[in-house]
This record gives sequence, C-alpha cells and structure tokens, in this order.
Amino acid sequence: MKIAYIDCLSGISGDMFLGALVDSGVPLEQLQAAIDSLAIPVCRLEATSVHRKGFRSLKVKVHTEPEKAHRHLHHIVDKIEASQVLTAPQKDLAKRIFTKLGIAEATVHGTDLRKVHFHEVGAADSIADIVGAAVGITLLGVDRIVCSPVPTGSGFIEIDHGRVSIPAPATAELLKGIPLAPSVATIELTTPTGAAIVATVADTFGPLPAMTMQTIGIGAGDHDLKVQPNIMRLIIGESTAELARDDVWVLETNLDDVTGEVIGHATSKLLDAGALDVYTTAIQMKKNRPGVLITVLAPAELAAKCEKILFRETGTLGIRRYLASRHKLERRACSVETSIGLVAGKLATLSDGTESFSPEYEACRVIAAEKNLPLREVYEIALRAFEQKTT
Repeated sequence: MKIAYIDCLSGISGDMFLGALVDSGVPLEQLQAAIDSLAIPVCRLEATSVHRKGFRSLKVKVHTEPEKAHRHLHHIVDKIEASQVLTAPQKDLAKRIFTKLGIAEATVHGTDLRKVHFHEVGAADSIADIVGAAVGITLLGVDRIVCSPVPTGSGFIEIDHGRVSIPAPATAELLKGIPLAPSVATIELTTPTGAAIVATVADTFGPLPAMTMQTIGIGAGDHDLKVQPNIMRLIIGESTAELARDDVWVLETNLDDVTGEVIGHATSKLLDAGALDVYTTAIQMKKNRPGVLITVLAPAELAAKCEKILFRETGTLGIRRYLASRHKLERRACSVETSIGLVAGKLATLSDGTESFSPEYEACRVIAAEKNLPLREVYEIALRAFEQKTT
C-alpha cells in the first residue's frame, strides 16, 4: 500500500503543499497546464529552491495580477467542470475541497452555502493552489493519506472582515475534530486553504505510520521563522504493516448519578450519530459509590459531535479524550446461501490470507423470526454453509 504522510511541522498552506508536491516529483508543467485550463486570470507557477532556518525546501509561488473578484462557489465549480485538461477524479477532488471550504465560510458568516462568497480564497492564486493540490494528489497515486496534528500558530491577522485571532474563523471551522499541535510561532501557520486541503484529503490524523520511505518532498512557507523551520514535509512510501491501521478518538466519562435509562438512551444517540462503538464498564467511584464508565470510539470528524451528545444526554462535567491507533482486518460484505435462505455477513481476511465469515446479527434475527428458529441455530447454519463453500 502506497502511503503519503503530511508532516505539518509549521502548519500548512496551499503554496507549501504545492511546493512539497513538486519537490516529491509531481511535474510543475502538469500543474501549470491544469491551472491554465480554468479560464481565470493568468496564474504562473514558479518553483524556487530556498532555505528555511538552514533547511533546503522548495517554494512554489503563484504569480497573478491583483484582482478584487469575490467569487461564489458555483462560479468556481463551473470553471472546474469546464476544464478540458482536468480528469474526472481531479475535478471531483477540487470540488470537494472547495465545497468543504464553502461550508466553513457559510457557517462562520451565518449564511447559505449558495450565497456565500469567497474573499481571499476566491482569488485566482487560491484557486490555483487548490486545483494544483487536487491534481498533484491524484498524480501521486497514493492509496492512503495520513496527516500529523496541525499547528495553527498564534496572534492576530488582518482579513477582509478586520482583525481576527489565529486560527482565522474559517480555518478553525475546518479543523474541528482534527487534532491540533501546539506552536510558539506568533504567525498564521495554517491558512483556510491549507486546512481545507488536509480536512478533505487526509484519511486519518496521527503519527508517522509504519512505512518504507521512498520520497520526501519539502515545501516552504513565505517567512523564514526564528523559532522553527517554516516547512511542510510530504513523506511517501510503502506500508510495512501487515494489517490495516487507522486512528480513532476515544472519549470516556465516569458517571455515578444517572439512571440506566439515561445511559441506554445516550448510547443509542451516540451510535445513531456515527460512533464506531459505545460500551459501558462497571466501576467503583469515590465514597464507595458504584458507577459506570461510558467509552465511545469515534472517527476524527465525529469526535466533537459525540462529545456534545455525551455532555447533553448524561450531564457529565468532563470527558477524557485521546487518540488511539488500531489495527483492523480487511473486510467486505459477503452473503452465503443456506438451507433457510441467504444470510448476509462480513468476510475478513486474516494476515496469513485465510478468511473468516461473521454472520450479521440483523440478517440472522430476521430469519430466526421468519423461520421460528433460535438465533444461535441460524448463526450455526450460516457458519456451516460458509465452511462447506470454502472446502
């Protein structure tokens, strides 16, 4: 499996990402051709080798004429769709990045997605950054993208709406549910464009995954910082892990003053919201009171939503959260024909190549009710049918 790791040592911006892509071997000419096909004011890409706090890196600058265009999302989508150079996957990715950015802008300004107009990120150079990123990612041909926790920087910046603190409102909205990294740099490290890119393309966030590194591309930021190298690394390699791996957020809270009905209701709400798993553990709390530990496993994009449900439904005063790495077997939907009908299930592939079939509870429950059979008997029939099929 080919993996790309986005190492946001000093955050991420559109031009930093383009620099890392080109430094990784993506032809600058192909990015330029893609941007030239968009019918926007002329944008010329220039790649220059620079040093940031002593480290070599590649700076890709987008040269364009100043403009005051405030484009709506549909204007940009129309230009992407009209391109005769972009492939279908490249168009799809570029539109998804812009749509995610548009949703964030609409949220912070309290307006509808169709009405929101882009300011800085609607300028020609930002369009070039995002479309170039979409093209470069597809040219890399990676199977999985992992991103480090993202530092935003600190301090204040001036935008069209005045002076705001870092992270800028749209950047903060885009990074909800994504782990952030601390930084002492008093500058904007992660821009809305950079946040939109990682929020769209990253499959998971966390440390460098197990891999054999093949290519390291280094993109440079605009400024040469005193406190750290202003660079972003794109590390590409082949996975060395035998099992598939991803990262999940673990949310935990101790409860000793709520009823079983409340806990059961909260569990149902969490699962309906998309939690990967919810379970409870009996614990002993202070003053010898029996209590319940409720644990939630959630993907990064739903961690904040699950936290809100826990706070609202249980009345807890605090939730512990941490990122956990997990290995998982490859699995796919599978059905087996049995003497009592077709039974749906999951087929998992073990590390030695053998396969294991697990009947789906809901499918077995329906058949058990229809045939007036014990549930465990339906499970046994399905497992025997699978074994006979594979022998």
